Amino acid sequence: MRNSRAAAPHPRLIYLLSVAQRRLQRWMAARPESAVTPAQAGLLFILGKQDGALMGEAGAALDMGPAGVSGLVDRTVAAKLVERRADREDGRAYRIWLTPKGRTALAQAKTSAAEVNAALTEGFTAAEIDIVARWLTSIQDKFPRRSDEQNGADQ
Repeated sequence: MRNSRAAAPHPRLIYLLSVAQRRLQRWMAARPESAVTPAQAGLLFILGKQDGALMGEAGAALDMGPAGVSGLVDRTVAAKLVERRADREDGRAYRIWLTPKGRTALAQAKTSAAEVNAALTEGFTAAEIDIVARWLTSIQDKFPRRSDEQNGADQ
């Protein structure tokens, strides 16, 4: 007897993951209470744990390259949520600091994230969510950022 799972068509994981990510990003950005974009919220979360992070550290935590994090920081500075200051020890490096407005936005983003996470996990057991989280984390391990950058540079 054949394994029925092996005979079933493969799920369209790439497509499903891509569509889910786009829909979630659009939905979050369109919420009237959203004071920040999802990307800005990610930056605020990082600074909430490590205010004064180097731009490179923030970029690594967000899985962004130098140009991407620079643009994100520029937009977040323009929104007066963060300040960029030269590092005291290395004048070529910059650190990012939350502003009072950024701290308020961070608190709102935490509340919003808790609501979105509750909606995302609704109807699933903790064990099922653990499997999903493990699977999503495994993608990062299987496709590390460094190899993506090297492959993109070769093209």
